[in-house]
Amino acid sequence: MSRIGKKPVELPSGVSASVSGQTVEVKGPKGTQSFTATDDVTIAVEDNQVVVTPRGKSKRARQQWGMSRTIVANLVHGVQQTFKKELEIQGVGYRAQMQGNVLKLNLGLSHDVNFDVPQGVTVTVPKPTEIIVEGHDIQQVGQVAANIRDWRRPEPYKGKGIRYKGEYIFQKEGKKK
Repeated sequence: MSRIGKKPVELPSGVSASVSGQTVEVKGPKGTQSFTATDDVTIAVEDNQVVVTPRGKSKRARQQWGMSRTIVANLVHGVQQTFKKELEIQGVGYRAQMQGNVLKLNLGLSHDVNFDVPQGVTVTVPKPTEIIVEGHDIQQVGQVAANIRDWRRPEPYKGKGIRYKGEYIFQKEGKKK
C-alpha cells in the first residue's frame, strides 16, 4: 500500500478540480493546469478532495498510484503559489545577467552562453552569482534549472560551476608531489 497514494489531496478555497476521463484539470487564482493519468489509476473528486486509487494489484498500478497523487498535489500547489529553484555560480569571472528574455552566462568558455527562457518560467538574477527560477509547473521549473546547471556543473577539485543553493560538493584532494 502506498502511504503517499492513500492520502487525498485537499482543495483549498479558491481552487477547483474537475475530472473528465483520465484528465484532471485544476483551476486556481494563478491559472489552470491539467494532468492526464495512465489507465492504471482512477481519479475522482469527492468532498472538496481529489482521491487517487489504483486499478488492480499490479506492480505498475501501485507505482502509478503514488506518482499520480503527487502530480495532482503539485498541480494544486502550482495554481496557488509558484515553485522556486535557486542556483549559485562559483568561480572567478563566472557571472550571469538577464537581457530581456535571455539569460547570458559567462562561464569561462570561449563564448557567452545565451539561454532562452521558455514560456511559463521566470528567471531573475538578483546578483551576478545568483539565479532564481520560478514558475507554476514544478517539472518545468526543475528542468529549466537543470538545463542551466548543465552548462557548467560543479567540478570536484575546486568546486567551480553552477550549483543548487545549499548543494554540497564533495571536494577531492589534488595531486601530491
